[in-house]
Amino acid sequence: MPLLNDRQKLMRKLMACKFALVEANLYLDSHPTCKMGLAYFEKHKAEYEKVEAEYVEKYGPITAVQSNNDKKWEWVKTPFPWERSIKFSQFYIVT
Repeated sequence: MPLLNDRQKLMRKLMACKFALVEANLYLDSHPTCKMGLAYFEKHKAEYEKVEAEYVEKYGPITAVQSNNDKKWEWVKTPFPWERSIKFSQFYIVT
């Protein structure tokens, strides 16, 4: 597996947090009153928001909605997803 730069590491962390949220969401769909499931979701939601904010601060918006500058459209400052040199296969999380 190739070495990852800081940007790639942070993106992987963000993707792992998102995966945990989706899994918790699916669990809570069938167990809506489970206190442990709700706590798990809230914990990972907070972590996702923290990591997402860090990524956006360091590397720019991930989505167009995060572009918040009224003087210049920030979304075009960074490469579009298809222009990035990161291969999708590098984002698979191996445990």
